Amino acid sequence: MRKIIIADDEHKILMSLEYSFKKNGYDVYIARDGTEVLDFLQTMVPDVILLDIMMPNLDGYSALEAIKKDEKLKDTKVIFLSAKNNPRDIEKGLEMGADAYVTKPYSIKKLMQQIEEMFG
Repeated sequence: MRKIIIADDEHKILMSLEYSFKKNGYDVYIARDGTEVLDFLQTMVPDVILLDIMMPNLDGYSALEAIKKDEKLKDTKVIFLSAKNNPRDIEKGLEMGADAYVTKPYSIKKLMQQIEEMFG
């Protein structure tokens, strides 16, 4: 079973993504900011991290920086899921090492397909 951490500070987004990923056989962990993501990473190595950029305490960019420094997470796929849809924001996210950048609003079905394709 693939493990996914979903990090977003919007409750409705968390609920709909959690439901969809569980329905598709994922082991789902919920984080409301980057700090909670890093807390999970102390004890587990997920297959995928869905990361919002604009979150309280620790934003998605800072969380990604920490993730990229951790050797045990080198195979973990990180996808930014953000309302920041400016081409510069997207470019920055990908340059920082995100595997994909999906802008809100998004299609859960397409997001699911994109993640499945990453694992071939």
